[in-house]
Amino acid sequence: MELRRLGRSALEIAPLALGGNVFGWTADEKASFAVLDAFVEAGFQLIDTADVYSQWVPGHVGGESETVIGKWLRRSGKRDRVLIATKVAKDSRRRGLSPDNIRLAVEESLQRLGIETIDLYQSHEFDPDVPQAETLGAYARLIEQGKVRFIGASNFTAAQMREALQVSAEHDLPRYECMQPEYNLMERVEYEDALQTLAVDERIGVISYFALASGFLSGKYRSSDDLGKSARGGSVQKYLNAHGLKVLRAMDDIAAHHDASTVQIALAWLMAKPGITAPIASATSTQQLQELVGAARLKLAAEEIERLDRVSARS
Repeated sequence: MELRRLGRSALEIAPLALGGNVFGWTADEKASFAVLDAFVEAGFQLIDTADVYSQWVPGHVGGESETVIGKWLRRSGKRDRVLIATKVAKDSRRRGLSPDNIRLAVEESLQRLGIETIDLYQSHEFDPDVPQAETLGAYARLIEQGKVRFIGASNFTAAQMREALQVSAEHDLPRYECMQPEYNLMERVEYEDALQTLAVDERIGVISYFALASGFLSGKYRSSDDLGKSARGGSVQKYLNAHGLKVLRAMDDIAAHHDASTVQIALAWLMAKPGITAPIASATSTQQLQELVGAARLKLAAEEIERLDRVSARS
């Protein structure tokens, strides 16, 4: 399978990352283990999680996803076959990007994951109260200590990323090798406006999230009656309009031509976009996982990509 280098780092990954947000939430431990096993056996590597997953669920405190992944790593013995990415800054117990907070948060993540080194440690959001030099300096110490290999940033604007790159260069500090923006057929502006150019020009890896627009691009939500089909149904209501349905119709046509699903079309479109290393998608069953990995074997024609670009563009 084609491997893509993540930025200028030494990490090489297949063009799909597995989202860990569902582990310990909508996927229990048994289902999570099965999905993780199937992901690795299919030839993929990058598992993306965060210390805050799944703090939004009543009764959860955060760290549930990392804990499930850690149990799987110990039970499966597959640590050498995967790359682990996690994040810091959004957990209410470890909010922000101060050096002290990062120092404490990384130890807690390492303990939950049961590993000695995090392959990709990411700033989950920009912290306006902490100079970027202090944050990057904290990451430099973690890299020196062998607790982190490479760093990335999620939810940063292009201006914030440029500032971070400048600080890294001026102070000889590690640079963000990866960015994680929201990007999909329904949400294109944030990435394509300025981040895409920055990613390509500076060779920054991109692992985009909400690849399926919270599930809307799966095609299972066609009317308001469908919103109760999953716990995430409320998140797609904003797409149930003429524009969203037009996108789905185009995806239906292209999917039929390839004997594929709309999920696979959405992911294949992302995999073909400039700068994208691997979109992130989650699965709660091995059946869903097999559908996701099938996208990596699907190559859209130039005219199909052009059609999807056209129908999904906001006027």
